[in-house]
This record gives sequence, structure tokens and C-alpha cells, in this order.
Amino acid sequence: MNRAGTTLLQKTGQIERTVDRDFADEEAKYKTLVVIPPFSVLSLGYEKECQALQKDSKGYLDAMRAMTAAQGRLADTIDVFYGAADKNSEGAMAAHAYKRAVDDLDTGVGRELDAPYRTTVMEPLGKMNAYFPVVNEHISKRNKKLLDYDSARSRMNKLIQKPSDDPTKLPKAQQEHDDAKEVFDMLNEQLIAELPQLLDLRVPFFDPSFEAMIRMQCKFAEEGYEKLSGVQRYFADNVRDDYAAGQLDAQVEGVLQEMKELTICGAS
Repeated sequence: MNRAGTTLLQKTGQIERTVDRDFADEEAKYKTLVVIPPFSVLSLGYEKECQALQKDSKGYLDAMRAMTAAQGRLADTIDVFYGAADKNSEGAMAAHAYKRAVDDLDTGVGRELDAPYRTTVMEPLGKMNAYFPVVNEHISKRNKKLLDYDSARSRMNKLIQKPSDDPTKLPKAQQEHDDAKEVFDMLNEQLIAELPQLLDLRVPFFDPSFEAMIRMQCKFAEEGYEKLSGVQRYFADNVRDDYAAGQLDAQVEGVLQEMKELTICGAS
């Protein structure tokens, strides 16, 4: 009898289905990580969690590249804008300093974030996600061998309850049963033992990556602050205070009003 036939007979109650509670519990934890209250949230599942981590980690790196690239384009435009008006003005010098700072940051992403981030975050996540197809294949194989075992047990029990005229059938069925049970028990016990170990190892596996990610983000933020702080020396000391007091907004509105009063900008 093939496995599809065995499954059908189990659904109709004609063949007993083996239920292993220990395996069922470990498989449930593997498929759905249950967070203990008060953090009463059901996660996506171990495999999907790791896949989401890999996807979002790549998204972060892509976003950092996009951000520094956008800053670079802004800096280029601002540098041209101020330089065309008066190359010797404080605004032109500030724009040029901003461009240099942004260029350094963009270079820093590739030098101090991109490659190390790939090595310490992306590659470990990729290795972890590579395990799941293997684990899932073992679970699938275990389930198939369970069907073989249930089918062999059913055939043996039928021969015990209703002996055949052929005396060789029962010993053969007994051997098939024993062989199927041995293979199933080996796979089942291996998964029951190793699935919780896989779950327990996820935190120490990700610890170095998490630490490296935080350190790289901190370094990038510190360098960004340091480089952009250097641009501030081209502005008046009271600019920050004026901004905090809302006076810069008023200055902008004042300039806008002067623009509106120009004939070429005024409403007809």
C-alpha cells in the first residue's frame, strides 16, 4: 500500500495513526515560537523569523546606501546652488563643507559598514537560513516513515487477528513492521533531541551579529555627527538658538513674503 492510500485509510479510521506527543510539542515550538507572558505574542515561527531578519537586514543596508547617495545628490545641488551665487560667501563655504562631509560618509558606508556588515550580519543569517531546508526535509522524511510504520503495523495486526494459510506471511509482516519501526524511531528520536537544541542555539548564534550591528550603527552615527558638526562652524553661533525659538521659521516666512511681492511672483 502506498503512503497516499495509508493516509486515506487513516482519515477514515481504518488504520491507526501514531501520535507522538513529544515530537508534536517540539515541532510546534519549531514552527511557532510561543513567547511566554507577559510577552504574550505568537511569533511568525523560527524559520520565518530568521528569513524576516535576513530580509530586513538587507533592507537596512540598502537604506543606508540610499540615504548616503541621496545626501550626496543633495550636497551636489546645494554646492552648485550656493557656489553659483557667490563662491566666497559663508553659505558657499558651508555648502562645500557639507559636500565634503557627505562624500566622506558615503565612502564610509562602503569602507566601514558595507563589507563588515555583510560579513558579521548578512552571512551568518544566510548560513542559519540554509539549515531550514535540511531540517524540514528531516521532518518530512520522518512523517513519511511514520506512514510506512503505521501501514506495516496494520498489516501485521490483521494477520495476527486473521491468520493466513501461508505460514510465511506473518513472519514477513513482522519483519517489515520491525524494520519500519526501527527507521521511524531513529528519525523521531533524533528530531525530538535536536529540535530544542536548534532553538536554544539561536540566541548565542546571533549574539555576535547583534553586537556587531549595534557597534557599526553607533560608529556610523558618531562619524556622521562628527563630520556634520564641522559644517556648523560656518553658521552664526545664534542659529541653533534662533531655530529653537522659532525665529528661523519667521525669517524664512519673511523672505517668502518678499518673493511674493516681486512682480514676477505676484498673483495676477
